[in-house]
Amino acid sequence: MPDKHIPITSGIHHLGLTVDHLEASAGFFTGVLGWREIRRVPEYPAVFVSDGQVMLTLWQAREPQTAFDHQHAVGLHHVAFAVDSREALEEVFSRVTAAGVPIEFAPEPLREGPIMHMICIEPSGIRVEFIWVPATDT
Repeated sequence: MPDKHIPITSGIHHLGLTVDHLEASAGFFTGVLGWREIRRVPEYPAVFVSDGQVMLTLWQAREPQTAFDHQHAVGLHHVAFAVDSREALEEVFSRVTAAGVPIEFAPEPLREGPIMHMICIEPSGIRVEFIWVPATDT
């Protein structure tokens, strides 16, 4: 019998996000962050984007209801993407600021540090975190 304490999964293949501004959200990932568009499904419509590690499927909401409230509704609180250095985190901040993307908070230590992170709000209102975890000597 398999050990139930050993994960049967091996990471995220893709994350599907319902957005209300498909082209603007896709442009955030491709134009601002430099991700690659993988494909489109015009009949849905949907746009698939990737940074080479993670793939997102951005699905256009058919009849957007209301913005998601991450403090009161069950669902996606935020999505977090790793960056390789503090400089890369600062570059993300620069790019999203220059693109006029709303910033929830600029790069700052996570709790006492040394981990650093920031959160912005992409065009459909999804909270996106960028996080840098420095290498440790262990």
